[in-house]
Amino acid sequence: MRYSGVMHRRARSQEAKLQRTEDLLAAARTLAAERGGVRHVTLAAVTEAAGLHPSAVRRYFDSKEELLLELAERGWRQWRETLLARVSGAHDLTPEQTASAVAQTLAAQPLFCDLLTHVPLSLEGEVAIDRARRFKAASFGAYDDIVEALAKAGALTPAQARDLVTAAVGITANLWQVSHPTATLARLYAENPRWEHAALDFEPRLTRLLRAMARGLAR
Repeated sequence: MRYSGVMHRRARSQEAKLQRTEDLLAAARTLAAERGGVRHVTLAAVTEAAGLHPSAVRRYFDSKEELLLELAERGWRQWRETLLARVSGAHDLTPEQTASAVAQTLAAQPLFCDLLTHVPLSLEGEVAIDRARRFKAASFGAYDDIVEALAKAGALTPAQARDLVTAAVGITANLWQVSHPTATLARLYAENPRWEHAALDFEPRLTRLLRAMARGLAR
């Protein structure tokens, strides 16, 4: 990603302010992809990449945590839309097919998978209570819609679908970080091949684990 170094003038209209917000979010997405995860994203880098003056970002986000929480909230909404589209019209999915749909739609959103680790660790607890409340309302709303859609689409009851989705979120948060090691860990695995099984393939392992769990839940 190249930084132009050009600083935009202060946004005056509401449309311009919304565009600045989208520019900052887009810059954060790109930096996370280029630098190996959201842990390497800084507010200063985001501001520079978006072409804004360092002091201007506070007009749009109070902190890096608030910016990343916005991306996580959008991730929940995107996952809901993608998964609902995937199972739309289905009524006879097997437990394994249901689990595969969950795993594949999650894996299709790498930034969201990364953010699932950071949301409970730092993001939602480091923003103002109104912002945290808005995130909780959006994420739980998406969660409920996903559970309902999965229960309607196949063999799982609402309670079983809820357990599957809850497990999927938790497993994803762990496996994503393990399967995307830092440079230090990647070097360590190269030096000690017997340890590199820890850097496992994300989507295949997630799919296998969720399919096994779905089969067990449906018994």
